[in-house]
Amino acid sequence: MTDWAQALVLDQQQIIQDHPIGTGLDAFRASFESVCKEKGISCPTPDALRQLDKKGLRGLAFSLLDTLQTLPITRLLRSNTGRASLRIDLFRRLSAFDPDDVDNFDSDQFEPLFNAVLTNKPDDEIWRQVFANSSELRKHVDMVLKDEIGAMYVDLPDFHDIFFGRVAGLKTASEAVFNKCTEGSELLFRSGWRGWPTDANQDLRPNRIPTPRRRLLVQPNKLILGSIAERKLDVGFVDDPKAGKDTPWRWSHILVPGELKSNPSADIASKAWLDLGRYAREVFAQDTQDSRRFVLGFTICGSFMRIWEFDRLGAIASEQFNINTEGLKFVSTVLAFLWMSEEELRFDPSIIKENDKRFVQIKSNDSTERLIIDKVMLRARCISGRATTCWKAHPEGDPQTSLVIKDSWQYPERDEEGELLRDATDKGVVNVARYHHHETVQVRGTDDDVRSNVRGGIDVNKAKNYKPEHSTPPTKTVTASASRKGHSTSIAGKKRSSSQTDAALPSSNSRVALLAALEGCIDGHESLWTKAGLLHRDISINNLMINEDDNNPSWPSFLIDLDLAVRKERESASGAKGITGTRAFIAIGVLLGEQHSFMHDLESFFWVLFWICICVHYHGPNKSRVVDKFDQWNYISPVMLASLKKGQVADEGDFIKSAEVHFTPYYQPLVPWVNKLRREVFPNGGRWKKENEGLYNRMRRIIGEAREDPEVLRRDSFAN
Repeated sequence: MTDWAQALVLDQQQIIQDHPIGTGLDAFRASFESVCKEKGISCPTPDALRQLDKKGLRGLAFSLLDTLQTLPITRLLRSNTGRASLRIDLFRRLSAFDPDDVDNFDSDQFEPLFNAVLTNKPDDEIWRQVFANSSELRKHVDMVLKDEIGAMYVDLPDFHDIFFGRVAGLKTASEAVFNKCTEGSELLFRSGWRGWPTDANQDLRPNRIPTPRRRLLVQPNKLILGSIAERKLDVGFVDDPKAGKDTPWRWSHILVPGELKSNPSADIASKAWLDLGRYAREVFAQDTQDSRRFVLGFTICGSFMRIWEFDRLGAIASEQFNINTEGLKFVSTVLAFLWMSEEELRFDPSIIKENDKRFVQIKSNDSTERLIIDKVMLRARCISGRATTCWKAHPEGDPQTSLVIKDSWQYPERDEEGELLRDATDKGVVNVARYHHHETVQVRGTDDDVRSNVRGGIDVNKAKNYKPEHSTPPTKTVTASASRKGHSTSIAGKKRSSSQTDAALPSSNSRVALLAALEGCIDGHESLWTKAGLLHRDISINNLMINEDDNNPSWPSFLIDLDLAVRKERESASGAKGITGTRAFIAIGVLLGEQHSFMHDLESFFWVLFWICICVHYHGPNKSRVVDKFDQWNYISPVMLASLKKGQVADEGDFIKSAEVHFTPYYQPLVPWVNKLRREVFPNGGRWKKENEGLYNRMRRIIGEAREDPEVLRRDSFAN
């Protein structure tokens, strides 16, 4: 069943029937006729749309989406994901529009919707096309993925030599396979391919090349399992020696994703490139591929092929080549994908496999120590960025001692998180994850960085589409010379609520436990600031931990993740001014560009509690929900978010009324206490003007009083 068909279930159809569009789109139709009149195009005619240029069509697409999202029915219809309203999906699509990016505008995507609206199709047909256009696929491609990847540099020379040059025996084998394809009565290649060389990875290889476990997967009409959204894959190379003919394939099996387009003109960012990027993102997100340093892929548009590499800086691609005129290069590419070693596919060689164990080796006190990896705790679903991965681990021979290995990519000029944690531990900081060891990962004897190690020194300045303004902006968490400063380990710094020892803040056994944990984390922040001179700068739900296991030696609650932390004496010089943190919890002043202060972090604690009260414990413990009004905080512009937050806290009566409406029933007893925190964090409903470390004590006092409130205690159960 397609995305739109899933959306148009019976209740959706009833909503559409009860809320006709009526004249709601007449203004858009009039606008279309006006544009046609200006261009001298007869309207309405079947080919009027085809006579408009991309700029005109892009303007019409924006106008139509803007008109649709104002219709009241969009508040009632659910999005394709079922998590929010259709209005939210439409708003996200509008937010993703770049008025200057005309070349990559996909007019074909909008044509069915334009036709349905302009020819006055029935409402259910119009909404069918709207759902198709606002799907989760498009939402993430247009909003998250494009922003995440940034520039996609293409036509880079020497790409094949850099990524395939170390594959043993590739040149000889490729020539042998290609020659075989041009021989015999049933030629596979003669001025182009007649068919796919299905036996190229079997009988035609030299005997000294080991039989690969990989195979080509072609099932464009079947879903690949293991993704949040329903996703299909045109073609790819997979690795599962135990798989049979009817094996249901998962994204964890995909080693090299591919995207096929019949039209050569689809070799652009808005079509084949970002579609492949979406697949690469799924591969990166798999727990079973947690040691991936990058993902190789390919696009074939018509007969034109590119090889792609997605890493923590974005994406680069080879020069385009025609598989029908450069058959040997095509064969070499296919064999390379089949035969590349795990290290050549850029799996991390510092994560060692031995029998059924995986471990890393660290050098501590002039000796080598093995840390046995127990399980993945966190793997960021992203392509570029810090791409943090956390594993639960233990020292070899000591399974009772729990450690966390944190692997991430960082600015080389920024203080290493491991150094900051060690400094905090040495200075007696409380309620912050404790330090064990850290080091910069090395691959082939050198520090692992993207430009030199992963990309092999490829110069993006030579890309056909290179422009200086495409450089990674300073607010990103990586740069073109980003070094990988991973494998920091800290005792009990666990980061996922599924852990049996520690959990992210919302997963507590009671409201009182939640408040106690919040108070402890504020203690930790103050200790980090006053004892170690470190400013955290990323106070969020996932970075505030609660430990309710009596057998766990870590703090009852504590802060983790110092990736964005800065030293007090380096606040100005280090670029502390700027927007850092998790968007929904960022302080208003930071959203408006103020230099980050400890006062902003204290405000973030307020927003964390506010968010928990609205979104967590809905119909049961750990059952979260999406509230459209606040869900948009995750993607709207910083200035707009600052305005919404100011409006939320400015007036006490309005704040209390909003809290009574939006707090879940379980957290209703906290309404007066969250309001008291609001008074302290936002004096007189406004933003603070002067730093005051006394705010730490005032916030803790209110939280402490809330823990003793009879109403909070009397109804303090997760059973509604």
